[in-house]
Amino acid sequence: MVVVEKDDLGSGSTCKAAGGVRAQFSDELNIRLGARSIELFQRFPQRPGQVIDLHQVGYLFLLSSRDHVTAFERNVDLQNSLGVRSRMLTVEEAWRMSPLIETDGLLAAAFSPDDGHCTPESVVLGYATAARRFGARFSTRTTVKSILGTGSDSFRVETTGGAVSARKVVCAAGAWSREIGAMVGVDLPVSPLRRQIMFTEPMPELHDRVTPFTIDFGSTFYFHREGPGLLFGMSDPDETPGFKLDVSDAWLPRLTEAIGRRAPRLLDVGVRDGWAGLYEVTPDHNALIGSAGNFFYATGFSGHGFLQGPAVGEVVRDLVLGRDPFVDVSALDASRFAADRARPELNCV
Repeated sequence: MVVVEKDDLGSGSTCKAAGGVRAQFSDELNIRLGARSIELFQRFPQRPGQVIDLHQVGYLFLLSSRDHVTAFERNVDLQNSLGVRSRMLTVEEAWRMSPLIETDGLLAAAFSPDDGHCTPESVVLGYATAARRFGARFSTRTTVKSILGTGSDSFRVETTGGAVSARKVVCAAGAWSREIGAMVGVDLPVSPLRRQIMFTEPMPELHDRVTPFTIDFGSTFYFHREGPGLLFGMSDPDETPGFKLDVSDAWLPRLTEAIGRRAPRLLDVGVRDGWAGLYEVTPDHNALIGSAGNFFYATGFSGHGFLQGPAVGEVVRDLVLGRDPFVDVSALDASRFAADRARPELNCV
C-alpha cells in the first residue's frame, strides 16, 4: 500500500481540527460511525498503540429554541435505541456541568458522557506508525497530478515523485477531493469552507475541574478544555467557500456577541493564538463514502471526519476487500444527489 500526501501527514484539516469525538447525531449512520469510533479511540493505546489524550468529558449541547429541543429529544431517543448513553438535561443541570455558561434564554440541553475530545496529531501518528509496521509506504510532500485508467481495471497515478501503478485507489483528500474525483470522472461535491479556532490564556479557575465540550447550538459557539485554558470557536454564516487558510477578523464581532450572550466571563480572559482550517462540506452536510469501480472515496464529512475516522477506516477497508462492513453505507454514495436522495445531518456545528 502506498499513501500519497501532498504535504506532511495530518497537515490538512486534521491538524486544524478541534479534536471532538461524539456519537450525538441525527442520522443513524452517523450515530453508528461515531459510536464505533469512540470504541476504537478508547482502545487506541493498545491498538494501534498510541496515547492520544482522550478526555471523555462529554458533549453538552445548549438549546435555546423549542424546535431544537424537540429535534434533540427525537435524536436522543434514536441514539439510545442504538446504545448511546445520551440524555436530555434541565438548564440547571447544564449549568452545574458547565458553570462558565450564562443560562438566560436556554430551554434545555443534551449530554452524552462518552463523548469528548483527543489530540488529532497523535491519532495520525499512531495510525501511520502501525501502518508502516505492516509494510505501508508513505510518499509525503508529493502531489497527485493525474489518475489514468490503464484499461485493465487498474490505475496509473502520476505524482510529482513519479508514477504509481495501483489496482485500487482510495480518495481521502478532504477539502481537495473534488479535484481528485474529477481525474477519474467521479463528481465528489465537496466544497472547502474556512473555520477558525482560538485559544485562551491559562484560566486558573479551571484547575482540576471537568469541562465538557460545550456547544451553544443556536449560535454554534463552542469551547472545551485545552491544557490550562480553553479552545473555542464558532461557524461564520457569512463565510464563502474557498481554499482560504489565512486568519480573518471578519467573524470576531459575531463571535464576541455569542460569547457575551452565552459565556460572558470569557470576554475577560486573554486570547493566546488561533488558526484557520477547512471544513469539507457537502450539500447535505453528510459524508461521501462509496466507490466507482476500483476508485473508492471517503470524504465530505462536513466537520465530522476526524471523529468518524477510525470507523470509516474499517468501512473503507472492507469495501476495498470486497467484504460487508459493520454498517451499510450505501446511502452515503455520491450518486445520491443526482438521484435526489440527499441525507441531511441536522446536528452540525
